[in-house]
Amino acid sequence: MTSQVSSPAEQADGTDETVVGAQRKPVGTKDVRRLDRVIIRFAGDSGDGMQLTGDRFTSETASFGNDLSTLPNFPAEIRAPAGTLPGVSSFQLHFADHDILTPGDAPNVLVAMNPAALKANVGDLPRGAEIIVNTDEFTRRAMQKVGYDTSPLEDGSLDGYHLHPVPLTTLTVEALKEFDLSRKEAERSKNMFALGLLSWMYHRPTEGTEKFLKAKFAKKPDIAAANIAAYRAGWNFGETTEDFAVSYEVAPAATAFPPGVYRNISGNLALSYGLIAASRQADLPLFLGSYPITPASDILHELSQHKNFGVRTFQAEDEIAGIGAALGAAFGGSLAVTTTSGPGVALKSETIGLAVSLELPLLVVDIQRGGPSTGLPTKTEQADLLQAMYGRNGEAPVPVVAPRTPADCFGAALEAARIALTYRTPVFLLSDGYLANGSEPWRVPDPDELPDLAVRFAQGTNHTLDDGTEVFWPYKRDPQTLARPWAVPGTPGLEHRIGGIEKQDGSGNISYDPANHDFMVRTRQAKIDGIDVPDLAVDDPDGARTLVLGWGSTYGPITAAVRRLRTAGVPVAQAHLRHLNPFPANLGEVLKRYHKVVVPEMNLGQLATLIRAKYLVDARSYNQVNGMPFKAEQLAAALKEAIDD
Repeated sequence: MTSQVSSPAEQADGTDETVVGAQRKPVGTKDVRRLDRVIIRFAGDSGDGMQLTGDRFTSETASFGNDLSTLPNFPAEIRAPAGTLPGVSSFQLHFADHDILTPGDAPNVLVAMNPAALKANVGDLPRGAEIIVNTDEFTRRAMQKVGYDTSPLEDGSLDGYHLHPVPLTTLTVEALKEFDLSRKEAERSKNMFALGLLSWMYHRPTEGTEKFLKAKFAKKPDIAAANIAAYRAGWNFGETTEDFAVSYEVAPAATAFPPGVYRNISGNLALSYGLIAASRQADLPLFLGSYPITPASDILHELSQHKNFGVRTFQAEDEIAGIGAALGAAFGGSLAVTTTSGPGVALKSETIGLAVSLELPLLVVDIQRGGPSTGLPTKTEQADLLQAMYGRNGEAPVPVVAPRTPADCFGAALEAARIALTYRTPVFLLSDGYLANGSEPWRVPDPDELPDLAVRFAQGTNHTLDDGTEVFWPYKRDPQTLARPWAVPGTPGLEHRIGGIEKQDGSGNISYDPANHDFMVRTRQAKIDGIDVPDLAVDDPDGARTLVLGWGSTYGPITAAVRRLRTAGVPVAQAHLRHLNPFPANLGEVLKRYHKVVVPEMNLGQLATLIRAKYLVDARSYNQVNGMPFKAEQLAAALKEAIDD
């Protein structure tokens, strides 16, 4: 028996369409419908465990074999005001039986744990979406706190949706009555009840979550048992209640991935693994000097767990101390890293300039967030590009690399390390909050696929003076890369000066000579300009006249929007930059091929400014700075307007 699903599902990575031809098969008295994709959003107070709930649902979805993309969204406060709109925390998951690129534009299912969660998110829902609400929280006081004069569950305002009122708190407390828990303690497990219900609705595996709960609460077995009981109760509720007459299946994305071993991974975790892999490939100890800052702190937390791989982490007293320690580690022969966000980059700028002068490898990882100043700590933005390019005194050029997806953070970390080690320079790695906290499947690479990053330290003298004396010159350069030798302190005969005062070419002695300074400034710039980066690849199957050029985390929304336009018969080309300094050598030639160039960015046009200045191309900006990633539908409409203009 086949049927068409009645509620529309917005196709995030193709055209807007309903899911047709959905298969339905009876299981007992309940039907199972097969869908090709679903977007679910969990929402509640920041203390309701929505991030944990979403993360667990994501993990089970990944183990099932679906392609997926996630969007965690939470307040900056550790415990935001309960029951208020600013205190709402949400987690959106888009999963499918085919290749997808974004967390989706609009949820098909909203789980709202209280009135604030409903009000903050209902405006994003398409008509016909399913809403599961915790009716126990819809008290008069809670509703008035967010501006509801009457109950939205009763006043008809939700008639355009499939509403499922569920007393989640009451059901959870009832399910845990055999446990020696207070009511307040029992209520904390209502997120597990909701997770169990959604796991039943979408046929998610359960073993992984139960194993996770046992491990998480290994020292509190009663709490572990209670959470597992709540989880199972939610599953059983879905199976037995008449309110949920249908469950859904989304088949594994069997054709979306090349063969290999996969795991779900967030951007910060992938970046951490990339740094570890780089240190192993370079046969160098990894040193992280860092100060905690959202959204970069996860990297410090993760790397601190890998001492067995020669990783040393140092949580400094401030941002300046963190990068100072990292630069010292670079001088000592380590693969040195400092992690931060935009406000921390401002504090680190003097030491980054020192690293440029010393010409030592250093990775500066900037997980961008909304600014300026403290700005929006938990929201995403791409507004640090010009800061990375120019945010230092003097002529202090630094390479800039940007990953495009959460999984791509692994490869971007390896590439940043390659450049830093090969060319003896600090390198900016520009991720952002969207990539850092979002997740997707990642194919675990074979070690043979990783690049060889082996480093040759200076071992002896490298220059002969006019009188025949053999000496070590710390600024005698490799003719191909213009990199200076890297001498580990303590190597006999290789003692040399370091410091921020200008060096004499070759000898490294202090020099105030104008001609020498001019030469050193131009040489440092030439070294960056000469970095070997791959040519820019262009996706243009139809000979389009318009090119969409992006960088960083806009890759998913741009690609989804381009797919929509092509499906509608609109020819459009796409290219995405990983290397922002230096640009790929063929970028100028690529730009000249197209009548129009559109640059979508989560800033006010920083890449477009660089493109206009360097290539004299009238690049058109499409900008958004609301702390959220682009939506594919919104971007497709903007691109279509630019094409038709």
